[in-house]
Amino acid sequence: MPPSRLRPRRVVLPLAAAALLVPVATACTSSGSSGGSGGDQRLKVAMAFPPAQAMSPYGDDAVTLSRLAVVEGLTRLDRNGEAKPALAASWKRDGDRAWEFTVREDAVFQDGTKLDAAAVVRSLTAAQKASPKPRVLSDTTLTATAEGADTVRITTKDADPLLPQRLANPSLSVLSAAAYKGTEVNPAGHATGPFTLAEVNGAVSATLERNDTYWGGKAKAPGVDVKFVADGTARANALRTKDVDVAEYVPISQASLLGDGLVHEFPSARTNGLSLNTERGVFADPAMRAAAREAIDSRALVDGVYEGRADTAQGLLGPGVPWAADLRTAPTGRAKAAAPAEVRKTSEMVLATYTNRPELPEVATVVQQQLEKRGFTVKQVVRDYAQMEADALAGKYDAFIQARNTLLDTADPVSYLASDFTCDGSFNITQLCAKPVDTAVDRAAALAGTEARHRAEMTAEAAILGSDALVPLVHERFVQGYDDTRVRGVALDPMERTLITADTRVG
Repeated sequence: MPPSRLRPRRVVLPLAAAALLVPVATACTSSGSSGGSGGDQRLKVAMAFPPAQAMSPYGDDAVTLSRLAVVEGLTRLDRNGEAKPALAASWKRDGDRAWEFTVREDAVFQDGTKLDAAAVVRSLTAAQKASPKPRVLSDTTLTATAEGADTVRITTKDADPLLPQRLANPSLSVLSAAAYKGTEVNPAGHATGPFTLAEVNGAVSATLERNDTYWGGKAKAPGVDVKFVADGTARANALRTKDVDVAEYVPISQASLLGDGLVHEFPSARTNGLSLNTERGVFADPAMRAAAREAIDSRALVDGVYEGRADTAQGLLGPGVPWAADLRTAPTGRAKAAAPAEVRKTSEMVLATYTNRPELPEVATVVQQQLEKRGFTVKQVVRDYAQMEADALAGKYDAFIQARNTLLDTADPVSYLASDFTCDGSFNITQLCAKPVDTAVDRAAALAGTEARHRAEMTAEAAILGSDALVPLVHERFVQGYDDTRVRGVALDPMERTLITADTRVG
């Protein structure tokens, strides 16, 4: 059993505040755009995930606005996960715990106010004080101060060599003063990206207009009409009938029907895993977790559910993290699996997943069959993600299947390891609290050298896998949908930060 220790539980905001739209850092846009409109046709986009937290900038909804090019942070990430200038023109490190960022002089907010150091400080301070705290800040503490009009000094509680990458996270976007009203944060008209959020129709749709004052040059599309379509088949049908120009996350079952001209497959940093509740219920027993792990057949999932458009699970980090395979070490500290006779004595377990990724309910059915073959009695719960996240984070399920981007927070897996598997992690669905894991993750987070940090991260992976808190299922490949004969400039980003950019247009 893990040591008893109180941990903060993430509170999920109600979906009711539909008109309240929030910041999210956009790791996108094309600063090299010519500034021309490139045509007058609006983009029509189908997104898989409707708002789950009233579009809070401090939760997963932030990624949606990042993918729609609405907001930006001080930095952005390139294809290799390296930090590049965005709202910061440059930066330098000052000792172990301090950095100085020079704010871009030519950027203004969508409400006409000028970007300056004070605005950056206000936004970063608000994120640091937010409750729940953004995942990207779960393993660090930031203090930002303005030194003149264009210089921001940021200090961290501990040495943080990944701070420039961290500041590209969608939850650390920079907004104007008008965005902050009491406890509410509203990015509509108060961000800096190439598109301005104009209207939100609850969990149904959103309207974006071109930001004609964007510092990187005008977007080539005059606006974006967004539909939130949780059903994957409906997204594919909308693409097939040209009701939308771009559909994210095309279901595997629809990919072959759409054909190569509409389907674009590429590697991802996403691992689909079976999170086991280590704090209560049947999987509080490490022997039962080991039995569940032995029951899983990853190849059957790849072949049967994903039709070969995924990779068998090797660990927490898959082919989308190309350096991981060479540095992987064997899991440490694994318990001996309970025998089938012992498993059959347990009470019914609850296995949950969500419908927003269309393969996951089918994955859950196959996993249920595999667990039952081992002797478990399994009840499934399958709903929309927005209805499940709070319960999953509160540990109300025995097992939870999720698709997790391991590079989403800082483009380095150390933040994923900290948020998902440490005692104080803000996205710890497994409820894991184990000193060897915390020690290994802390060591990796403190290392400045890239190769040394990667080796330490794989040591942490071995400790987490040894606990059997999460059983890797498959490593996803992304399948995005658009007609490449008529739609240009769609970003195929393994880290999922970008989709629509200033260059995206029809024609």
